[in-house]
Amino acid sequence: MLLFFKKSALLFLVFTLLSILISLLKNIGLNRFHFDTSLLWAANLFFFCLSLITLALQIKSMKNKNPNVFIRSVMGGILIKMFGSLLAVFVYVIYNDYKFDTGSMFLGLCFYLFYLMAEVTTLMKLNKK
Repeated sequence: MLLFFKKSALLFLVFTLLSILISLLKNIGLNRFHFDTSLLWAANLFFFCLSLITLALQIKSMKNKNPNVFIRSVMGGILIKMFGSLLAVFVYVIYNDYKFDTGSMFLGLCFYLFYLMAEVTTLMKLNKK
């Protein structure tokens, strides 16, 4: 388990940096631009958890001798994140009585790209070994 946390250190770094960014933006007046900081915190935590789950699946599949298993796990990870994001957006919209902040939603979905870059970078480093 400790080895997995060592391998996913880049994800923890991205999570920390995005958390610091949200805190700094909140302090300098993110609410003035009508961004929902609670949505940004939730999106950051949500994509962090999803990235840890998919990274664990992909690291496990790298140990298999069949390369198709790894490809299936990457595609499965993409589907998990895509449908998870879609479900989270629907829950957020229904929870807020069909009123939502488009800017916060877009910025929250941009967090997906940061976690995707961190996950791909981690997998590329592990694949070289």
